[in-house]
Amino acid sequence: MIKIEQAKAEDLKDIANIEAICFPQTEACGYEEFVKRYEVFGENFLVARKDDQIVGFINGNETSQRYLPDCFYSDASLHDPKGIYMTVFGIDVLPTYQHQGIASMLMHAYIDLARKKGKEGIILTCKDRLLPFYESFGYKKLQDSLSSHGGAKWNDMFLEI
Repeated sequence: MIKIEQAKAEDLKDIANIEAICFPQTEACGYEEFVKRYEVFGENFLVARKDDQIVGFINGNETSQRYLPDCFYSDASLHDPKGIYMTVFGIDVLPTYQHQGIASMLMHAYIDLARKKGKEGIILTCKDRLLPFYESFGYKKLQDSLSSHGGAKWNDMFLEI
């Protein structure tokens, strides 16, 4: 059975390993950067556990900007806990556990977290192939993103809460 819960500091090595598996090296966040993020907005890290193994996670910061600038990925100090939006930096599930609803479970739990925090919405960027996944939760494409993170083409997405 999959359980969604708050991440703990000792989960960060597993989180970084999953990120390295799920994202190209040019886009992946490393362990040290996850530590910095966790120290600032650890309450926004959720993990999916099967038994004692972390099989996926989601994380992001908070802001009052309605888009996700690239600088957020590398500068945890830009987190604004009074911001009206939450962001999604990444939602990762180990390949052997993909297509089993785990990413959806993580997203639903993250949306619930945003509601509990009184946020007005969630912002993220995604690649074209993931538009239908995010749209299934009610996210709307705002525009092609100005992001050049990892040299990829991104879309700015917004979910009103």
